[in-house]
Amino acid sequence: MQVFKSAVWCCAAVSLAACGAPDVSPEQEALAGQEAALLTGTTGGCTYTLSSVPVSGSMPPSWDIVVTRAASGTCAHGAGSVTLGRSYNTPYLALLANSHGVATAFSYKPTPSGSSMNRCQVNHVDPATLGMVRTHDIVVMYGTNHVNTCALDQTDGGSTLVVYGTKGGPLPGEVGNHPNYVATYYNFFTSTTAPVYYTY
Repeated sequence: MQVFKSAVWCCAAVSLAACGAPDVSPEQEALAGQEAALLTGTTGGCTYTLSSVPVSGSMPPSWDIVVTRAASGTCAHGAGSVTLGRSYNTPYLALLANSHGVATAFSYKPTPSGSSMNRCQVNHVDPATLGMVRTHDIVVMYGTNHVNTCALDQTDGGSTLVVYGTKGGPLPGEVGNHPNYVATYYNFFTSTTAPVYYTY
């Protein structure tokens, strides 16, 4: 089965000096566009964006993970936003929208404890209400190591969700024993079937 496109795991950052800043190359612009596409999607005429927002006064620092629906003439639901979770380190974010719905994924550290390990939360967000229809955590067995990143792709006309990234330990029932993982959620938007893990 064709699983997913090539991952884009590097971040594009453009730093402009006050004077004499170098021109941005076409390659840098393309990479920035790819990164933005991982965080924004459109379905039903509405545009959805996933972002992390620093929590004011939080010590240690923490970030809320927020999905926002933009107001536009083509969106029947109007503007809105909902907080999906909180992380005690900078989260890795991904969003995918298609005719089946909106899916989000983000890595997060659930507590400020030094022994708290990153995991990845995968959500099915209702496009109309912004409520969470389904949520699932990808966690290294016994919480002994991190799930570092989680990006999104789709197969089977968008009905099957594919989450992929890197992790530091074994996932439950995984095939293989390697640092890169693929979690396949068959019929993600219409069922609660557990993912199938493959590593390489």
